[in-house]
Amino acid sequence: MVAKVIDGKAFAADVRARVAAHVARLKEQNGITPGLAVVLVGEDPASKVYVRNKHASTIEVGMESFEHRLPAETGEAELLALIDKLNADPAVHGILVQLPLPGHLNSELVINRIDPAKDVDGFHISNVGLLGTGQKSMVPCTPLGCLMMLRDHHGKLAGLNAVVVGRSNIVGKPMAQLLLGDSCTVTIAHSRTKDLAEVCRRADILVAAVGRPEMITGDMVKPGATVIDVGINRIERDGKAKLVGDVDYESAAAVAGAITPVPGGVGPMTIACLLANTLTACCRANGLAEPEGLTA
Repeated sequence: MVAKVIDGKAFAADVRARVAAHVARLKEQNGITPGLAVVLVGEDPASKVYVRNKHASTIEVGMESFEHRLPAETGEAELLALIDKLNADPAVHGILVQLPLPGHLNSELVINRIDPAKDVDGFHISNVGLLGTGQKSMVPCTPLGCLMMLRDHHGKLAGLNAVVVGRSNIVGKPMAQLLLGDSCTVTIAHSRTKDLAEVCRRADILVAAVGRPEMITGDMVKPGATVIDVGINRIERDGKAKLVGDVDYESAAAVAGAITPVPGGVGPMTIACLLANTLTACCRANGLAEPEGLTA
């Protein structure tokens, strides 16, 4: 068996195109332009790249992009005051504070200061609670992207056995909640799960989000299963730096029915879903119909 490759790059391009089309209609029919504000504190190199990419993608789909770059020594009161200002700004529909923050800042306090309706990362405790109880919420971007790809591949997910390997607040837990919402039978496993391989082999859908390079091997995959690899790990192999996922791609692809590659799988969907969330937040703020197929 040779697994079908789920092309996240192509899927993300389609999501961005759908977002752009909806944004154009909002401008033409309602005179509204969705706006995304991104706050970067400090000079973390990876964060600067992420923020630059988010800005370019926001402009590309026709949205307003508001960047706020603050020095690393910025105090908590100053940062919270900026968030309050963005919360009150009707031109801003989505707010994202780039993580990680410098060590002297309390990330939970900062994230929970964002208006939940503008929390396009889906990290605010109110959105976590709404998602967990099956109510309308802002959904974390990476799990939302995974869900979109799974729906596209399978059609309906109801009744399928899903195993999520990883229990983070950013991916593992919300991914499990989304799968439950689509009527999967869901198991959350992790690095300390007893007989992890046997648990994984029961999965029709296997989501790897554990943060360990190539931890999930082919002998842990049920023949024909769909494997979603959320991991992005930089390793050295044969004297060269290489990006790999949490799944050993070659061995898993020989068993699975479908699989996401790394890179080019889940990664591109994260920014695409950030744009989709900003569009959703804008529509909700203005009492307009939400974009079809771009929310959970």
